[in-house]
Amino acid sequence: MKLTEVLVKPILTEKANAQQEKLRRYAFKVNRKANKLEIKKAVEEFYGVNVIDVNTAVVPGKNKTRYTKAGFIQGQKPAYKKALVTVAEGETIDLYANI
Repeated sequence: MKLTEVLVKPILTEKANAQQEKLRRYAFKVNRKANKLEIKKAVEEFYGVNVIDVNTAVVPGKNKTRYTKAGFIQGQKPAYKKALVTVAEGETIDLYANI
């Protein structure tokens, strides 16, 4: 798998921001087929940091229902893989640089 296909996008939530400040841990949405070694290599290459640890989790899709004129519409949000990447002490990733 190419390194450009591994990282999909960073996850920017309150919980992820709190972990960035306290634990130097960054959250990314990654390709479902990517393994920990590929994720580590991609983060080190794109952001120029030393990665200490990579934790992954597959987030299951949730059922969603909404009410419209035509009645209830049911569907499901897609599942995705999440990677929590811990960087070395004293290093940071600036996720807001490209906005």
